[in-house]
Amino acid sequence: MRVIGLMSGTSHDAVDAAAADLELRGDTLLFTPLGGVSSPYPEELRAGLTAALPPAPVTMRDVCRLDTRIGQAFAAVAVRADRELCDGRADLVTSHGQTVYHWVEHGRVHGTLQIGSPAWIAEATGCPVVSDLRTRDVAAGGQGAPLVSLFDALWLNGRPGVPAALNLGGIANLTVAAGPGDPVAFDTGPANALVDAAVHALTDGRLDYDRDGALAARGRVDAALLRRLLDEPYYAKPPPKTTGKELFNWPYLRAALVGRGPLTTEDVVATVTRLTARTVADAVRSAGASEVVASGGGTRNPTLMAMLRDALGGIPLRTSDDLGLPWAAKEAYAFAVLGFLTVHGLAGTLPACTGARHPGVLGSITPGRRPLRLPEPAAAPPVRLRTVPGS
Repeated sequence: MRVIGLMSGTSHDAVDAAAADLELRGDTLLFTPLGGVSSPYPEELRAGLTAALPPAPVTMRDVCRLDTRIGQAFAAVAVRADRELCDGRADLVTSHGQTVYHWVEHGRVHGTLQIGSPAWIAEATGCPVVSDLRTRDVAAGGQGAPLVSLFDALWLNGRPGVPAALNLGGIANLTVAAGPGDPVAFDTGPANALVDAAVHALTDGRLDYDRDGALAARGRVDAALLRRLLDEPYYAKPPPKTTGKELFNWPYLRAALVGRGPLTTEDVVATVTRLTARTVADAVRSAGASEVVASGGGTRNPTLMAMLRDALGGIPLRTSDDLGLPWAAKEAYAFAVLGFLTVHGLAGTLPACTGARHPGVLGSITPGRRPLRLPEPAAAPPVRLRTVPGS
């Protein structure tokens, strides 16, 4: 089956697509990557999305407009991926959508909202679309995240030691895929979220992110501010746990800056970059990981990666590219796999990773132009993923 995965993460800067040929053979999922494409959100759409995210007030009119425009943006990238990567022969599209709210209170997730109506994707591509994947896990008592944990566990199965997959998006999430017990996965805290928030606010909107880590490289880590930020109770909570920009945003950082006296933009950015490195490294050590395989936009920040290597000490840090998956496409590939599992009647979650009461078949299916015909349900779930070089 030829599947396109669509993803826009918590940095909400672009829609990424990746395509793969997938075949379940016994207990092994054969995975042939076909490549990826990416398209930035139109500036007007990104500005409207940024303005609507928590803690900003928002109207239902805003939500409706964003749901439509984001669905159309996803549809345009899906059409491009089908044409450029699949020779127009895609069988299925899986859309993560755009997360706009993750409802967490008292350590429990009560709901989650990803927008970008799948009807636009189905109409544009003619393919059935699997979407709204996180809600089913939440309904089963889970965190709804990190949903890439099953993919990570399959992908890293067979590597020596205790490998961990790390995604450095707006929020950092970690999957520890092997060891004496079940896999463990959780959000460690902010990756780029506070860095981006600081850069945008302190440059009066002239910059949206710290390109090449240049600001952080010129700054000095403020020890007192770092200690204040490390006092955040989230870090001490046991997994499974999840968080988002509902917590780690500019008002949160602005409150931490009160009373700190004058700090340069570079110093603030250096400090929150070190915060990411420190909290990720603490989580890696607490989980007993012996190596870290990183992906996501944060891997393109050399200052963050240098700080993370330093914080990890002797634990090796490499990127997903070293294992054959491009850093920018890995999450989109993961959602392609989740959609494949859904249409084959297979669970897409590991309860030990999300905290759900049981594994769940994820998402809702929007039919394409042809009558919806699902494959025969698979007899058993895969236990490993094997990458097959493309032709």
